[in-house]
Amino acid sequence: MRLLTVDAESAGQRLDNFLLRLLKGVPKTHVYRVIRSGEVRVNRGRAAADTRVAEGDRVRVPPVRTSASAAGRAGGDAALPHVPPREFPVLFEDEHLLALDKPAGVAVHGGSGVNFGVIEQLRCAREGRPGHRFLELVHRLDKETSGVLLLAKKRSALVSLQDQFRQRDAHKVYQALVWGHWPKSLKVIDQALLKSTDAQGERHVRVVAPAHDQARRAITLVALREALAGASLLDVTLKTGRTHQIRVHLAHAGHAIVGDPKYGDFAANKAFAREHRFARMFLHARELGFDHPASGQRVVLLAPLPAECETLLASLRRNPFP
Repeated sequence: MRLLTVDAESAGQRLDNFLLRLLKGVPKTHVYRVIRSGEVRVNRGRAAADTRVAEGDRVRVPPVRTSASAAGRAGGDAALPHVPPREFPVLFEDEHLLALDKPAGVAVHGGSGVNFGVIEQLRCAREGRPGHRFLELVHRLDKETSGVLLLAKKRSALVSLQDQFRQRDAHKVYQALVWGHWPKSLKVIDQALLKSTDAQGERHVRVVAPAHDQARRAITLVALREALAGASLLDVTLKTGRTHQIRVHLAHAGHAIVGDPKYGDFAANKAFAREHRFARMFLHARELGFDHPASGQRVVLLAPLPAECETLLASLRRNPFP
């Protein structure tokens, strides 16, 4: 049994996030299990996952195994996986924050069948380095999406940046290749979204009427960047940050993203992948703007379009897909 004291950097954090940062290599499902069971105690009392810890709180944590070499837990669970340390291309870094160019195909964090993601691998890679005791995701990107991913290295930076995202002060621009000819007149998509989760923990999002009692308003701005034979390259700006917002909005407009495995045109994706050997979703977080949490100066970060996307566009310009 471990007894931890919450420091100033961790004050105000949710209990689940506090534990996930400390228990490196432990799957989210196990962390939530020990919280629900009451094995985790805050100041000797039971606490929920969304409990906010305060400086000086005493958190009791049960023994957990954090490597694949450890024997499985009693009750038949498989051994917990080892998290391999990994660095990612850095776009910007100082003592307050870190911006990465996330590749497609890598989840930002573990959970829902994924043992580990960017945050867990990066924490392992930088464990013990000065200035990396605190490392948290500011926002999320889908596993299939590449581009700018922002992390905080101080609790104060995390709070400031997440406030900017909630208040829509952060500026996010994506590039997407979609099927068909995007109408130039369609510049704003203002459609409410509803998120649900199936029995396997898989998230699904759909457009619903604004009057739906659980609907959340979602606004996406779209500009046609280039018209190609059978496809359109778009600049997409998010005014809200809902789960799968771009993917669902574009598909609902009749122009699904090329390669989208959840909301896309599956037959077209398969034929396209065979013709062009392009096996990912063409959605890239190209630009992120925000006010620096310490200086207040505006920061604009750019992630170049990945090589495989540039190669695909060059190929389409030479040999348009029918």
